[in-house]
Amino acid sequence: MAESRNMPDPQLESVEQVADGWIKKYLLHYRLPDGRAYTYEAISRKPKDEYIAMLRGIPKGPASSQAPDAVCIVPRTEDNRLVAIKEFRYALNEWCIQFPSGLIDPGETIEQAVERELREETGYALSRDGQGRAHVNPLEQPGYSSAGLSEESVQVVYVHVENEPHLGQQTESSEYIEVFTVPVNDVPGFLAQNQLPMGTRAQLIFECFSRNVKRYGIA
Repeated sequence: MAESRNMPDPQLESVEQVADGWIKKYLLHYRLPDGRAYTYEAISRKPKDEYIAMLRGIPKGPASSQAPDAVCIVPRTEDNRLVAIKEFRYALNEWCIQFPSGLIDPGETIEQAVERELREETGYALSRDGQGRAHVNPLEQPGYSSAGLSEESVQVVYVHVENEPHLGQQTESSEYIEVFTVPVNDVPGFLAQNQLPMGTRAQLIFECFSRNVKRYGIA
C-alpha cells in the first residue's frame, strides 16, 4: 500500500484554453503551497468543461475508479506467440513497435473496444471458450500515458487470440500498420536485435516476458 502524502497539494485556481483542435492545449494556473503562482502547460482531447471536471475529480477517488480513455492490447496466440505491430508514427517520422491500441469509443465497454481495435489493427480474432466467452484479462487499473503532458489513461489488457489473422485489417487511410509475431521464448533475442523505436508500454511488456523466459526458461 502506498504511503499517505505528507506534503500539501498545489491548488488549481483556473484553467485557460489556448489552442483548439483534436488535441487541445491548456494553461493550468496553480497556487503553490508557499504562496507562489505557477502556470503549467498540458494537452488533452477533452473539451474545456470535461477537462476541468476531470481535473477536479482526480483526487476524489482511487485510480481504479477512473474510466480509461484507451486500451493497449497484448495478444497472445494459442501457439504462444505475441502479436505486435510496427506503425508509422508521424510525430517521430519513423516506424515504431507497439502493441495494438486505441481510444475507447463513447458507450463502448473495455471488452468491446479491445475486440474492435484488435480487429481493425491486426485482423486477429479473440479466442473463445465453449460458451463463446472471450479470454480478456485487464489489469486492475489503468495507467497514464504521459502524466507530465496529458491526463490520457490507458487500460492494458491481456488477451488470447486465434493463431492466424482471419478477419483482415480495417485501418484508416492514414494508418500504416504492419503486424508481426514473436514467439514468447524468442522475446530476449528480439529485444537484443531490434533497431526500431519502441513505445514505452511495449518496452515494459516485452521486458517482462523476456525476464520470465530468462528466469524460468519457459514461456
